[in-house]
Amino acid sequence: MSGFKLIPLARKLAVGLLVLGTVFFIGRVYQSEKGPSLQSWHRWSADEMSAEAIDHARFADYLAHEDTLFRDMKTQLTDALSDDEKTPLNRFYAQSRVYPAGFQPNWNRSQVLMPQGTIRGAAVLLHGLTDSPYSMRYLAQAWQQQGFVVVVPRMSGHGTAPGALVKVDRDQWLATTRLAVREATRLAGASVPLHLVGYSNGGALAMQYALDSLGNSALRRPQHIILLSPMIGVPSYARFAGLAGWPAAFPAFAKAAWLNVVPEFNPYKYNSFPVNAARQSWLLTQALQQQIQQAARSGQIKDLPPVLTFQSVMDSTVSTRAVVDALYRYVPQNGSELVLFDINQAANAGALFRPSASLAVNTLLPAPPRRYTTTVITNAAADSVDTVARMTPAQAVQETQEALHIAWPPGMFSLSHIALPFPLNDSLYGLYPAQNNQYGISLGAISLRGETNTLAVSLDTLMRASSNPFFPWMMAQINQRIACSDKRDIPACLNASRQSPADRAVAGENQPH
Repeated sequence: MSGFKLIPLARKLAVGLLVLGTVFFIGRVYQSEKGPSLQSWHRWSADEMSAEAIDHARFADYLAHEDTLFRDMKTQLTDALSDDEKTPLNRFYAQSRVYPAGFQPNWNRSQVLMPQGTIRGAAVLLHGLTDSPYSMRYLAQAWQQQGFVVVVPRMSGHGTAPGALVKVDRDQWLATTRLAVREATRLAGASVPLHLVGYSNGGALAMQYALDSLGNSALRRPQHIILLSPMIGVPSYARFAGLAGWPAAFPAFAKAAWLNVVPEFNPYKYNSFPVNAARQSWLLTQALQQQIQQAARSGQIKDLPPVLTFQSVMDSTVSTRAVVDALYRYVPQNGSELVLFDINQAANAGALFRPSASLAVNTLLPAPPRRYTTTVITNAAADSVDTVARMTPAQAVQETQEALHIAWPPGMFSLSHIALPFPLNDSLYGLYPAQNNQYGISLGAISLRGETNTLAVSLDTLMRASSNPFFPWMMAQINQRIACSDKRDIPACLNASRQSPADRAVAGENQPH
C-alpha cells in the first residue's frame, strides 16, 4: 500500500515543479520583455575559433582569423545598420564619434609590444569580461619599457560586438591564454622570466593557467603573477544565470538571453551583458577554486609563483572575500602580497555608507601572522582625505605605515571593480582626461544632475568610479616586481627597493666590505 501512496505524492511533486517552472518562465519573459529591444549588434555573432583550433594554431593564425572577424563585422553589421541605428554615439556606426576602427591602434584587437634593446622577459596580459586589450594598455607599456616582450590577446567573443559573447565558452579563453604564452615564449625565448598579468576575468584565466602548469610539463611555468580585481569568485546568484536564459530557446523570447541590454557607446567595452557571459564566469571560478584546493591538498601549491593582487574592498562584480578566502588562504610563503583599497572613510557621504562597507577592510583579513604580505590603502585619519599604506609583512604581526601623499579626489567615496587599471588622466575613463573626447567620449569625467528615468543608461553605471587615484603608486609596486624578476632572491630585492634612500644608505654602511 505504501507504494500506491508514493505515486500521488510523486505526481504532486511533479505538478508543483511544473507550476514553479511555468511561473519562472513567465516571470523571466515578462522581465526581459520590459527592457529595450535587441539591436543588430546583439543578434550578430562572430565565428570564433574553437578551443581545439586555438590549441593547434600559431598566433599568426589567430591574428589572421581576427582580421576575418573584423571584416565580417564591417560588412554584416556596420554596413547593414538601419537608419535609426546610425547615431553619433553608436560604436558600430562608421561615422560615429566612438567608432573603434577610427582610432589607431584599435585597442579592440590583439596587441604585441616589442621592447627596445635586450629582451629581459616575456609578459602575457589578459583582459576582463566584456572588455578589450585597451584595459591593459598602461600595464603593457610598463613591461615593454623594462625590456619585456608583451602579448595582449583579444579573448574570444570580445572586441567585436556583444552578440559574440552569447556563443563563446571559457575553454576558448583558456586556449587563448595558452596560445599567448606560446607566442610570448617564441618571441622572447624560454630562458627569460615569464609574467602573467590578469584583470578581472583575466585574473581567473591567469591563475587557472598557473595551476595547470604545475601538473603539466608541456605548459611553461610563470615566475610572477600580477592580478587586478581578479575574478576568483563571483556573487552567488551567478550560479543561476543559466536558468535566466532558458526562455531564449524560443526565438520569440530571444531577449531572455540577455541580463542587460544597453546602448553601445563605449568603443572598447560592451555595455550589454548576455546570460552566457555570467554563466561562463561562474563555471570558470568554480573550477578555479576547486583546483586551488586540490593543489593545496596535493602539495603542488608550494610551487605556485608569487602572486601580487590589487583589489578594492568594494567590488560589485567579483567577490573580494573570495580573493582572501579562496586564493590567499592557500598561497605558500613565497613573496606573495595582497593590496586592498579601503573606502574613503572621510567622504562627505560617509553617513550614507552601509555598515558593512565601513567595516569591510577590518573583517576581510585573518589575524596576523599571515604567509603573505598585506598592504591596506586607507585614510591617514578619520577626517582626512590624505592616504597611507599600512603594510604587514609576511609572518609579521606589527604593521608599518607610509604616507602616500595622495588624496582622495572630491566626491569619490571608493574605488570600483573597473577603476584599477586606469590613471585619472586616461582619455576614456579618467576623472581628469588628458585629452577630452579623444575616443569620442570621456566617460570618467561625466558628472550628471537631472531627473530619473531620463537617460538611456542607469545612473549606477555613470557614477561608478572608472579611474584610480592610486594608479601611480600601484604602478610603482608593479615596476618593482618587474625590476626584481631576474634576481635570485626576489623577496630581498623587493624589500631593498621598498626602503627609503636613507635606509638604503644605512644598510650599505652595515654591509661587510
